[in-house]
Amino acid sequence: MTVKVSVVIAVYNPGKYVEDCITGLLRQSLTPDEFEVFFVNDGSTDETPARLDQLAAEHPHFHVIHQESSGWSGRPRNTGIEAAQGEYVMFVDHDDWLGDEALERMYDYGKANEADVVVGKMAGIGRPVPQELFRVNRPRATVSNAPLIDSLTPHKMFRREFLNEHGIRFKEGRRRLEDHVFVVETYLRAKNVSVLGDYLCYYHITRDDGSNAGFQRFDPVGYFGNLREALDVVESLTEPGALRDKLFSRWLRNEMVERLRGKRLLKLPEDYAEELYTEIHKVVTERFGPGVVARLGLTQKVVAGLIFADRYQDIRTLAEWEAGIKPTGELTSLEWQDGTLRVGFDSELHIGDEPMTFRREGGRLLLGLPLPDEALKALDDQGIALDAPLAKSDVDLVVRHREDARQFYLPVKSELHEAAAGEGAFRQRISARAELDPETAASGAPLDKGIWDLHLRIKSCGWSKETRLGAVRGADVEAGRSAALVGDAVRLVLPYWTDGPGNLSLDVDQHTGKLEGEAVARMDPAAASVDGATVRLPLPLHHAVDGGEPVQLRFERKNVGKYPADATVAAGALTAELPLEQLTGMRWAVRVGVPSAARGERKWTRLPVDVVVAADGTAKVIDRHTPPATKKAAPSAPKKKAAAPRPLWRRAAGRIKRALTNQKKG
Repeated sequence: MTVKVSVVIAVYNPGKYVEDCITGLLRQSLTPDEFEVFFVNDGSTDETPARLDQLAAEHPHFHVIHQESSGWSGRPRNTGIEAAQGEYVMFVDHDDWLGDEALERMYDYGKANEADVVVGKMAGIGRPVPQELFRVNRPRATVSNAPLIDSLTPHKMFRREFLNEHGIRFKEGRRRLEDHVFVVETYLRAKNVSVLGDYLCYYHITRDDGSNAGFQRFDPVGYFGNLREALDVVESLTEPGALRDKLFSRWLRNEMVERLRGKRLLKLPEDYAEELYTEIHKVVTERFGPGVVARLGLTQKVVAGLIFADRYQDIRTLAEWEAGIKPTGELTSLEWQDGTLRVGFDSELHIGDEPMTFRREGGRLLLGLPLPDEALKALDDQGIALDAPLAKSDVDLVVRHREDARQFYLPVKSELHEAAAGEGAFRQRISARAELDPETAASGAPLDKGIWDLHLRIKSCGWSKETRLGAVRGADVEAGRSAALVGDAVRLVLPYWTDGPGNLSLDVDQHTGKLEGEAVARMDPAAASVDGATVRLPLPLHHAVDGGEPVQLRFERKNVGKYPADATVAAGALTAELPLEQLTGMRWAVRVGVPSAARGERKWTRLPVDVVVAADGTAKVIDRHTPPATKKAAPSAPKKKAAAPRPLWRRAAGRIKRALTNQKKG
């Protein structure tokens, strides 16, 4: 059988982090004869070489190539390309890991679309990854119609013959941005690039020890010298004009402007920050024109303009101001409707504790920046206006898995509002409503078991700021917060407030015991009732399931028995028929059993009520903390007063007398 995919992993002293990488490879859905793995050991000095040799001995489709240290990942990756036999080559870092079906899905998607390059959805564990690129599947993406240029890491699948046909290889030696040079050439030469956005293929992690190669402080001269090589590739494969400007703007924005903004600049030592700025200024003035700057957001244009004007101190002033910008959100509504959680919220940008304000001059909406007149004139001379594109402000609501960082965008409808904020100034608020259907929220698939957190991301004037949602909430939100039964394989979805900040999260399929701590704790025992044999318990629970496994109540008493009864869910209450013949004459604890798709059975949760059935068969519901009724005990006879102990001299005399008597007998 033809090998479908060759996985190439450059390895140098990964330590314990290689184990997650190995585990991800062993879990792949492709069979061992459909893919191969090449660990290229680039002179590791830890225990990794022996670990990999052992792994290869146990798994024939795993291979290890040992070579002397080359100082960076370019040479070992090239070694892997030469050894590969697969139709496609997939590059993985030794401290990252793959989704379980990543290779199979990416290969099938690439073959179906005749792709030279396949880009699988990525998640960043403690580090940023592109977001916009993976909103949807893109079977025929190009650098013109998709934000491909935002993803320049090599963790993609490349058709091997395509690489060989064009002689595309990584630059070798100790250097930076060799992946940019490699990937941008493949984008520009490929007949087709396919982006798989509906399955999480690659987990890109930050090590606990902070030793990722990309996070280490770099030499600015060498770094921006290597960056020029990526720009050279773009110039050699594109014509001057809009496309080249669009591609160049990626490096201006990400590698230059963003390094000189806000806290990212301020946390650097001042001498290093100035050295960094000096090299950025050289590249900007050498290689970029007005068309590149025009592709940036407003505040990014401002920083770029200050770089062109060589106004470093003004850049620092702006950074100090931007460091105080924070997004805010207020949860205004929360309710279930037909199995969909409808979330309403307002969002706004603040500077410190005060809302960000704008001013209106004539027909212009202007962003107020803390810059001197000389800096503002320098920007004006370059044609950089401070008109705030507030009509383009927007907000996203994202649901993100707490453990593995998978995230999905929710459908959002938003409205922009202005409010006065002093003489000549106003503030902007974005009101939005989002819909979260647990059965389709994961790009058309159900949210699986676990904790899912809700994040909002405000985009305005070149900023993209993210925060959690729910810590601030309106007065009517609590009333709409209830658990819901959803899906064909019935599962419970429970909105709850996190400990501490009180942000909004979802517990899907009873991942935790929060049903008892959240929904059940809000049940009012006084509102429970029994009518004949019918018991009604006001549990905040929304039912969106037709048919399926029912909810049950279970009445139990230690050393006596457990008796279940099917329950219906309607109008925020459970209703069931009591099995009176089994319950008569006793007090019973009550549990609710909710189906769990992951467990394949019900999970039982104690309710804050007990059911008492009298000898005549009448029943009532009481708070379980009410002490049980007891018979009045008959008065007991008074206890006799205990005799006082004998004095010590009398006890001693008795022992002496007994000893003398025994001596005479002997």
